[in-house]
Amino acid sequence: MHILFQGDSITDAKRSREDLSNMGTGYAHLVKAYLNNREPGKYTFTNRGVGGNRVVDMYARIKADLINLRPDFLSILIGVNDVWHELGHKNGVDAVKFEKIYTMLLEEVKEALPDTRILIMEPFVLAGPKTTGELEDGTDKYTVFRREVELRAAASRRVADRFHAEFLPLQQMFDDALKLAPAEFWLLDGVHPTEAGHQKIANAWLGAFERK
Repeated sequence: MHILFQGDSITDAKRSREDLSNMGTGYAHLVKAYLNNREPGKYTFTNRGVGGNRVVDMYARIKADLINLRPDFLSILIGVNDVWHELGHKNGVDAVKFEKIYTMLLEEVKEALPDTRILIMEPFVLAGPKTTGELEDGTDKYTVFRREVELRAAASRRVADRFHAEFLPLQQMFDDALKLAPAEFWLLDGVHPTEAGHQKIANAWLGAFERK
C-alpha cells in the first residue's frame, strides 16, 4: 500500500528533496516509523508537503505531486497558510475560494484515482508568537486568526463529506491539550507543532487510518 502525505510545512517538516525516504521530522515520519515497525514491508510512503503552501499552491501541483504518484491512501492537511498569508502579506485565500479550490482538487483526484482512500485533516491554530498581537486596524490578531482558520476547517469538513472522504478533527484535540500544558508545548509559534504536537497528530492519524 502506497501512502501519500500532502500539505504545507506541518506535513513537510524539513523532509529531504534528495532522499525521498526521508520523511522529515513530523507526524508523517512518526506514522511511517510506527507502521513499518508493526508490519515491515507492507507500506511505501511519500511526503510531498511543501512549506508555505496554500490550497491554490497545492492544487497547482496536483498532477506531479499527487495524481501521477497514484497513492492507495491520500492524506491532506492544508488551510492555515490561506489565513496566515492574508494576515501577514495580504496574499491569502478567502474561505469561499478555499472551498472552491479544495472541491476542484478532490473532483480531479476522485476522477483520476477512484479507488484511493482519502483522509482530510482539519487545520488548527493556537495562541502563540506568530498568531497573537494586534493587526493594522487595531483588532486582536488571534481572534481573527482563529475565526478564519475555523472557517477553513468547516470548509474542509464539507469537502470531505461531499466526496465521502474521511475527516480528521484536530482543533479540539489541541484545545484539550491546553489543560495538560501551555500552547508552546504543543505548537512552537501557534502553528507549527513541537515533537509532542506532531506525536499527537500522528496518534490521531493512526486512529483514523485503522478505523477502516
